[in-house]
Amino acid sequence: MVAPPDEQVSQRLTDLVHPATLSQVAYFHKLGLRERVFNLPLMVAIVLSMIWRQIGEVTQVVRLMQKESLLWAQPQQITQQALSERLRTLPAELFLKVLEAVLPVMQTRWQARQRPLPPEVAWVKSQYTQVLVQDGSTLDALLCKVGLLRDSVVHPLAGRMTALLDLCSRLPCHLWYEEDAEAHDQRFWERILAVLQAGSLLIFDLGYTNFTVFVQLTAAHVTFLTRAKKNLSYQIERTLQRTAALHESIVWIGQGQTRHQVRLIEVLYRGLWYCYLTNELDAARLPALYAIALYGQRWRIEDAFNVVKRLLGLAYFWSGSLNSVALQVWATWLLYAVLVDLTDAVADELNQPFAAVSLEMVYRSLYFFTQAYHRGEATDVVKYLAENASWLGLLKRKRKSAQRQHRDLTNSADP
Repeated sequence: MVAPPDEQVSQRLTDLVHPATLSQVAYFHKLGLRERVFNLPLMVAIVLSMIWRQIGEVTQVVRLMQKESLLWAQPQQITQQALSERLRTLPAELFLKVLEAVLPVMQTRWQARQRPLPPEVAWVKSQYTQVLVQDGSTLDALLCKVGLLRDSVVHPLAGRMTALLDLCSRLPCHLWYEEDAEAHDQRFWERILAVLQAGSLLIFDLGYTNFTVFVQLTAAHVTFLTRAKKNLSYQIERTLQRTAALHESIVWIGQGQTRHQVRLIEVLYRGLWYCYLTNELDAARLPALYAIALYGQRWRIEDAFNVVKRLLGLAYFWSGSLNSVALQVWATWLLYAVLVDLTDAVADELNQPFAAVSLEMVYRSLYFFTQAYHRGEATDVVKYLAENASWLGLLKRKRKSAQRQHRDLTNSADP
């Protein structure tokens, strides 16, 4: 269990999350839920505290509530049975609505900062209304069995989540949770298509290949960028360029109603050919080298999944009920957004790209700020982390892989 955060970090969490929580109280009543001890503000404070402080069980948070304040929740007497029941029955959509209310605030805060961006991200930000990365991730096994799971021989997986991540800000734009851990990525396309804006660039991996959806994206004026399957069948309409290391062509894919033109980009890198597809046929609007570099940025959503599952603990679930799992999913992403906002503020203070600052080390370094705060040596968390960035290891070491040729080429005036 992690020590309680200092007053300033607690206030930061309260300022960002508590107003959004209060804005959902009316919806809480609309659902017919009564104002008992475990009202919505109290439950949000408890769940966020359990995640932020890595409290691994309900019994432990009950003990804490008897002696300590948890964010905006004051100490009070509660029971383990009552809290466990509330986790199973409080509609998880309330936490989702709190998350959805906080994310636009985070985006506004991100827009106000002036930290530099990677060259390909800075370029694409000026070309498209949104730059989104989509992917899914399977949740770990439910170790705690309740209800119908008690007689299960194995520990079932907790489900599957899918995210649309803003590539520029690293903040999630939309999230979905599916109870079926075997749910295929294709099952989420209908929900994804419903939230996309015209003029957006959408980046996704091979698992989402669907020619019917490709036609729908083109009709909706959404540009997509993905890897091409090795067994892709296509017909070349015309060749745009052909060098020793880069081939670019307009090709036909699909059959019947799904038959349409896309641009095929093939690049030779370290002895292997990598193939990409995009429905942006104008090579001047999305140059091949930018497309290659941007697809490399797709890994940012894998970084986000790693943070929420490993750093913030979404690999371990306090309860086996699907409702409590969903509560934990939305609350963890909420804290992820808060942590991204804090890391971005530190990057802005250092005048460094967000990618240069370790989000994990920012989280782990809050311990040192708390100690300095209580000793009277620091009062501002962002300034403290920025001033001690080297000592705390906040700045990532540069890797040789970061010097890949296609990334360097995107710095040229005419790629």
